[in-house]
Amino acid sequence: MFVHVVNFWLKKDLTDAERQQFVDGVQKLGAIESLVTFNIGKPATTDRPVIDRSYDYCELTIFNDEAGHDIYQVHPLHLKFIDDCKHLWEKVLIYDSETV
Repeated sequence: MFVHVVNFWLKKDLTDAERQQFVDGVQKLGAIESLVTFNIGKPATTDRPVIDRSYDYCELTIFNDEAGHDIYQVHPLHLKFIDDCKHLWEKVLIYDSETV
């Protein structure tokens, strides 16, 4: 499996409507056909020194393989999300991994 985790730090001065625009936009990515698993969430309330809770949203996507991920990257829904919402975040950090 190919795991693609995207953490988003949204701009601090966003309105509630702009935050909702982000959530609505990212949720549409779940319709991309090559996905096996899709989830969007906020930081959990767990609190230990090794946990980073500084991000606003985390998108978890899992694909059967890297080819599925590659389809996702150029999919029109993904490109539209980036185009429509990139002005809403100040930082994005991605972790890609392959299961062992």
